[in-house]
Amino acid sequence: MRCKYCCVGQPNPVAVLDKAVAILRAVADEPATLAELVSRTGLPRATAHRLAVALEGHRLIRRTDTGTWAPGPALAELGRGSADLGDIAGRHLTTLRDATGESAQFYVRDGASRVCVAAAERTSGLRDTVPVGARLPMTAGSAAHALLAFTPADEVTRLLPSASFTARTLLDVRRRGWAHSIAEREPGVASLSAPVRDGSGAVLGAVSISGPVERLGRRPGPEVVGAVLDAAAAIARAAR
Repeated sequence: MRCKYCCVGQPNPVAVLDKAVAILRAVADEPATLAELVSRTGLPRATAHRLAVALEGHRLIRRTDTGTWAPGPALAELGRGSADLGDIAGRHLTTLRDATGESAQFYVRDGASRVCVAAAERTSGLRDTVPVGARLPMTAGSAAHALLAFTPADEVTRLLPSASFTARTLLDVRRRGWAHSIAEREPGVASLSAPVRDGSGAVLGAVSISGPVERLGRRPGPEVVGAVLDAAAAIARAAR
């Protein structure tokens, strides 16, 4: 059976790239279960599952709440470019920095790492500096919590053995909508983050503030939490 989603005229329809593109096309218009992926692409079940999981790891497709696969946030990011998302976030980070008095950042996930694509640094005094372009692990820090909290369980499971947090941490983030960490990434540094989600619920990135534990506190106050959540909501609206 020839895959109707593969490119017409390709001499080798079983090439890995052709198969991956077939899966992307198969979920473009409507989410698909594994059985539906097999039906729509004509790929063997094991191959379809292996490629779907790989594409999910790159955030090109995502698992919905019902377990089907759908287009992932990385497709939207590629369409408009990370720089554009960084520009959108950057306009709100300055407001967040001024409201909280702490350095503010915006991260997007790239596999097992998170990348800072926008930042607004505290202008004076002791501060946590994360330069734009910095690549940090997904195994420590509140931004990692926020990015992983709504990620499919099997993907999270692969990272948890080396993480500074637990599955319970991510459950708490999903429940309250924000994340907090103390000295996970760097001694003496605390951070507070919130996920930025698109209209379908997929996580586009995480907005964060970070600074010395002595100033940010071990239990963030409601005003600080509210400022981070407001920034996440504003970025989400602007990104749409």
